[in-house]
Amino acid sequence: MPDLRSAPEPADPEDAKLVTLSRAARGRIGAAEGAAVRDTDGRTYAAATVMLPSLALSALQAAVAQAAAAGAEGLEAAAVVSASTEMDAAGLAAVRDLASAAPVFLAAPDGTVLGVYGD
Repeated sequence: MPDLRSAPEPADPEDAKLVTLSRAARGRIGAAEGAAVRDTDGRTYAAATVMLPSLALSALQAAVAQAAAAGAEGLEAAAVVSASTEMDAAGLAAVRDLASAAPVFLAAPDGTVLGVYGD
């Protein structure tokens, strides 16, 4: 997995919105993680961690799945809000299936950006 690079708060307001949506998705159900992605048409998809007996998805995998199911052909950016300081490898791989270099922001539960993958 690529290294997490230090990053200031997202310069693009649309990227900052992804962090906000991720926090909201996480907080809505008290999930371990929340994530949001923006597709190349500007549509956003937000999701929380899914932990069912027959299905387990990271929040980022779930957000990418929503985008793919809606017909997204690519992603511009993504964000994950988590108490973890490491990105879920499977979630990052899902983003890379639709975007080879889109920035993926990792933020703490309070919304502070810890760093970025890609870009």
